[in-house]
Amino acid sequence: MVDIKVPSVGESISEVTLVKWLKKEGDYVDRDEVIAELESEKATFEVNAEKAGTLNTVGKEGETLKIGDVVARIDDTAAKPESKSEAKKNIVFEEPVKESNPGRAVEEKKSEPKTASNGQQAKAAEIKTTPVAAAIISDKKVDTKTISPSGTGGKILKHDVLDALANPGRTPGQALFSRDERRDKMSNLRKTVSRRLVEAKNTTAMLTTFNEVDMSSIMSLRTKFKDKFKERHGVNLGFMSFFTKACCYALQEWPAVNAYIDGDEIVYHNYCDISIAVSAPKGLVVPVIRNAESLSMAEIELKVVELATKARDNKLVMEEMQGGTFTITNGGVFGSLMSTPIINIPQSAILGMHKIEERPVVVSGQITIRPMMYLAVSYDHRIIDGRESVSFLVRVKELLENPDQLLFGKDPVKALLEI
Repeated sequence: MVDIKVPSVGESISEVTLVKWLKKEGDYVDRDEVIAELESEKATFEVNAEKAGTLNTVGKEGETLKIGDVVARIDDTAAKPESKSEAKKNIVFEEPVKESNPGRAVEEKKSEPKTASNGQQAKAAEIKTTPVAAAIISDKKVDTKTISPSGTGGKILKHDVLDALANPGRTPGQALFSRDERRDKMSNLRKTVSRRLVEAKNTTAMLTTFNEVDMSSIMSLRTKFKDKFKERHGVNLGFMSFFTKACCYALQEWPAVNAYIDGDEIVYHNYCDISIAVSAPKGLVVPVIRNAESLSMAEIELKVVELATKARDNKLVMEEMQGGTFTITNGGVFGSLMSTPIINIPQSAILGMHKIEERPVVVSGQITIRPMMYLAVSYDHRIIDGRESVSFLVRVKELLENPDQLLFGKDPVKALLEI
């Protein structure tokens, strides 16, 4: 019998939660096969079978386990069960029985498609309704999935259909004026997010500055080159690469925004590790794009897709979420028009993107409609002064409204003239 223990996943982590078993009690598992999914306060990870054998589960789903606790045992002396393919090989084939009436067999085969073609009618016949209810359903074109049957054997009655028509959008079977409640245990990840958000509010002198950016140039550029970009690089040209590039240039011009406080020292970074806030199924995570200042637009987009996919599949590892120097969060994908993002400590600043909305603006003395986006930078006032935070955001705005500057980080003419 081999014990499978909870592995160490980080110096500061002492316990994990058993999220779910991917294999059942008594299943035969191969060596290195994934048997369970565990969740620490920072990430979700998998547990593999150390040897092949029969699985004996010890931990229960939802249970909190300490590092080193036995989560399962594997009986490595158990014989591997015979697979279906091998079982088929061992079947003794008998002489096929001759059909006494071959003509009848042909007729039966010909009739099979008729049964298949009548599948929809058979399915419809399974729905039991009274004649009056069926007439109303047909006349009003009511989706039967929205009706909660109250008749014997699941039969839909007249008042069931009328009730569905009178209460559109209500889930079938949901009681009116219900006051039911439910309690769910907080996951380790949600507990950590909660603790860190409160810690950020209580330990930093957080302030937010706002600006708005005209997205016309970027949207025009994307429309013009998105097909060629995807054909060449195999990834869509999104907004995140533009914002990441712009932030990297602005961070290098205003290094305090890319720094953080460590005790009585300020740690400055000559590189930009950009954390991207992603809403995962179990909570907010912030995977990091390393050395974003050195990546091309396509490399940034590919990295964003990779990290976002891993986050949504709970496949991120600890190393991919540690060490960011600045964070970008996009509430616009959920429809947010304006917000004040909370700093991702120990970082000192975070940029919030928002919904693009057409608004009337004044351009060269004329009122015109432009696609505008509000930007917000929350920053730690202990290390970043107002001049630096506002200048940083204005620089980001300038780069986004003039995307040709993202190549050099400055106006091409000024770069040519070296001024």
